Amino acid sequence: MVARSNRVSLKMNKEELAVEIHKKAHLTGDFLLRSGQRSNEYFDKYLFESDPQLLMAIIKEMKLLIPKDTELLAGLEMGGIPLVTALSIETGTVCAFVRKKAKEYGTCKIAEGGEVSGKKICVIEDVVTTGGQIIKSVQELRDRGGVVENVLCVIQRNSDASEILAKEGLSLKPVLTMEYINEAARKAK
Repeated sequence: MVARSNRVSLKMNKEELAVEIHKKAHLTGDFLLRSGQRSNEYFDKYLFESDPQLLMAIIKEMKLLIPKDTELLAGLEMGGIPLVTALSIETGTVCAFVRKKAKEYGTCKIAEGGEVSGKKICVIEDVVTTGGQIIKSVQELRDRGGVVENVLCVIQRNSDASEILAKEGLSLKPVLTMEYINEAARKAK
C-alpha cells in the first residue's frame, strides 16, 4: 500500500479547488513567462498536475467544459499532456499529444495519438497568459484537417487571452482565473 499524504477531496467546489491549487502551486518571486512577460507570481502547473487527487479534482471540473460534439481531445506539450490523458480516461474520448515542433525522426508528426484530420478537436492547456503557443499549435492542427474552435485551460492568467484567441476563431474556457484563485486564497486565510 502506498502512503498518501495531504489527500485532496475529489468532491470540492470551485472555491475549494482554487484554494487547493493556490496552496499547492502558487509561487512568488521573479518569473519569466512563456509569453515573454515577467511576473512576481507563478502557478507551477507540475505541482498540481503531479498530485493525483488534485489532478482528478481539476479533471472533474474540466470535463464539464468539453463541448458535446468533441471527437478528439488535444493536449499541448508539455503541461497539457497529463491533463488530456486524465480527461481521456475520465470521458472515454480519444486524445492526441501535440508537440511544439514536429519531431525530426520516425513518424515526423506534430500530433501523436488520435487522428486529427476531419475531427472536431478541443485543445487542452494548463495555464494561459496570451495564448501564443495555442495559436501556433491550433494552426498546425488546422493545417492537418482538424476542426478547432474550443480551448480549455486550468488557469487563465490574463483576461486578454480570451480576446486574443477569439481573433483566431477560438473560444477559451478556463476552469479558473488567476484572479479567482487569488481571491479564494485570500478569503480562506
